[in-house]
Amino acid sequence: MSFHTFGLGKSLLRAIEEAGYEEPRPIQAKTIPAVLEGRDVLGLAQTGTGKTAAFALPILERLDGAGRGRPRCLILAPTRELAIQIHGEFQTLGKHMRIRSTTVFGGVGAGAQVRALRANPEIIVACPGRLLDLAGSRDVDLSGIETLVLDEADHMFDMGFLPDIRRILALLPKRRQNLLFSATMPKEIRGLAERILQDPHRVELAHSAPAETIDHALYPVDQGQKTALLQHLLREDGFTSAIVFLRTKHRARRLARDLERTGLRAIALQGNMSQNQRQRAMQGFRDGHYNVLVATDIAARGIDVAKVSHVINYDLPTTPDAYTHRIGRTGRAEELGKACTLVTDEDWGGVKDIERKINMKIERIHLDEFSTSRRDGESNGQRSRGSGGGSRQGGGARQGRGGSRPGGGGSRPGGGGGARRPKAAGPGRRPGAAKPGFGAGASEDSSRGGANRRSETSPVASSSQRRVVGAGTKPSRSDDGPGFGAGLNERSSGGARGGSRRGGGGGGRGGRRGAGASGRGRTSRRSSR
Repeated sequence: MSFHTFGLGKSLLRAIEEAGYEEPRPIQAKTIPAVLEGRDVLGLAQTGTGKTAAFALPILERLDGAGRGRPRCLILAPTRELAIQIHGEFQTLGKHMRIRSTTVFGGVGAGAQVRALRANPEIIVACPGRLLDLAGSRDVDLSGIETLVLDEADHMFDMGFLPDIRRILALLPKRRQNLLFSATMPKEIRGLAERILQDPHRVELAHSAPAETIDHALYPVDQGQKTALLQHLLREDGFTSAIVFLRTKHRARRLARDLERTGLRAIALQGNMSQNQRQRAMQGFRDGHYNVLVATDIAARGIDVAKVSHVINYDLPTTPDAYTHRIGRTGRAEELGKACTLVTDEDWGGVKDIERKINMKIERIHLDEFSTSRRDGESNGQRSRGSGGGSRQGGGARQGRGGSRPGGGGSRPGGGGGARRPKAAGPGRRPGAAKPGFGAGASEDSSRGGANRRSETSPVASSSQRRVVGAGTKPSRSDDGPGFGAGLNERSSGGARGGSRRGGGGGGRGGRRGAGASGRGRTSRRSSR
């Protein structure tokens, strides 16, 4: 199949060829015809599979030659970086067409955005917080919107963010086309999406599993050896560039500085940076000026950088979905990539949840000089070696892209073979508490005018001592990146509202308190425009 089969105009086909697109990817082939017909669409696919072009191409085709002089398409995105990326895709694909687009997001002055809106662009790519502010000041008119796109829909539809989505929907015409695209869609979020979509065309491409182009590996390690192991991985054969993920902004900044001192070209990307600083960091990484981007989860969703060879989870992701989004920064556009996760003794509960979510056993690689004394789940997919190589130890089946490799031993309880044992309370665990692997989240939010405030956990606190922010938190006004607990989207707060999901804040199971909250669901609002 080629893009010519969709009946796209010559100007759009010319831009597609110049962009280097050779043939439609699966999400595009199954989505573009329905969007061209004007149908609502629910598109679910792994990150890095081309979802942006799946809605950008048909939207540009439908707008070409139609009436101008007013906003006709609204794309909502959870983060500034994603909004900028989507805007760039529209500019690339629409460069031979007389269609204008602009971005609207917080963290920067509103003056330039207001002036751009007064020119009545046909396409607005926006983060909800600033969009609502400008709608309230009557600087943007949404009454003529014909197509609404919610990109990263699971993030946008989080329960804590739903009131703002409803406020925006109330400003739009009732008769419109609705498109939802996302890498993940939990069941409870799916129900909310289906209330907005009318008889949608559904495209689901194994959205809960990472792309097959990614090679996964777990590296058991003592906490104090993490940085040494990271440096070892960044110097192995095949490394060209990497994104390293941490939970907190201060540790990200410190780690980037430490890596730079060892000779690596490292830069941090975290919420305390101004928008201009963040854009310079991303552009420097894209251009190859930096080969290591040390990031908080602000960069996990939607950021598209070509040919990233490694994604390294210095800290375990707070949720299985966060794992999918993080590692989706590599193995994009059918390129091969490697996802490495550093695992300490307290992380194994989170590892098991990730493996259940993606329905695969991740290979464990024990490097003798870094490995922790505990070897959890060794019955399947184990390798033990020195840093220069070594012998392979059997046990169970190693899962890779090409099939399974028989090992030499049986399974032991908790190792992935047979029925699972009931979870018992143990050191650092208590009945009803958040699992160790998912209990150490931190929230990121940005303040009005671009100066950002953050609440975060201590990097060395034990799993039973950490304060967490997570699902159920009520977001405050911000257009920053996602927080670390499930439910912290474009906005996040230091409080909790009683959510019980992993990484959940105060008021949840076990009575754990959210950072900055009393444990009774009280929230503190941090706002930003």
